[in-house]
Amino acid sequence: MAYLTIDRVAKTFGEGDGAVEAVTPVSLGIDRGAFVVFLGPSGCGKTTLMRIVGGLESPTSGAITLDGEPLAGPDRRRGMVFQSYAAFPWLTVEGNIRLALRYRSGLDRAERSHIVRTLIALVGLTGFEASYPNQISGGMRQRVAIARTLAADPDVLLMDEPFGALDALTREHLQTQLTRIHREAHKTTIFVTHDVDEALLLADRVIVFSSRPARIVEDLDVGAQLGPDRDQDVRDRADFIALRRHVQERLRAEYAAPERAHA
Repeated sequence: MAYLTIDRVAKTFGEGDGAVEAVTPVSLGIDRGAFVVFLGPSGCGKTTLMRIVGGLESPTSGAITLDGEPLAGPDRRRGMVFQSYAAFPWLTVEGNIRLALRYRSGLDRAERSHIVRTLIALVGLTGFEASYPNQISGGMRQRVAIARTLAADPDVLLMDEPFGALDALTREHLQTQLTRIHREAHKTTIFVTHDVDEALLLADRVIVFSSRPARIVEDLDVGAQLGPDRDQDVRDRADFIALRRHVQERLRAEYAAPERAHA
């Protein structure tokens, strides 16, 4: 049985003639510790599905279960990282991360300090503990957000295009760091993106979605095809280039589908 199960989940916004179907019934099982990327055209409904998994949206039908338990509404078992740099400006880097520990009971002062130091080192912010968000770069603020989410010790990490607003070099750097963080933290992760290279670089598994309403058009075992450990150099390999071309062709077909339907 899968660790995280999406069982015939669908979502429609509004009612009657104004109703918009965002997600058609989707079923998916995700293993514990897997890094799964939701990839699809902009506005296709992949973020809506991730928000349903996170409890921020309620499904119109279907259910989400985690380790066999039904989920409804947000809870600390699921942590989310958004595209915006969500750091509290009045708190330092250390203060932002420490704040998340308020949700964890049974930790003494020494244990809390150890967790904060460990996470600061994990995301590469050692030396910036006393800095405020307006004193560090956007990429560093996003690392603060990742560390703060990990500090709450969620079972599932949900990431909604967290690097989308960053410049190319910073994005590549954080992609490499996220691969290392995932390897060390072993969190079950769902990562939403519309960037094909990013998906193939990061994922164990890529779920390719159609144009809205979201439905699964392909489920790719990227780890089996490209190997479990990848760095930025994998982009130059023939197998990566071939897989990228295949995924891009699927996405182009999905982009063209609404245009054909309205022609």
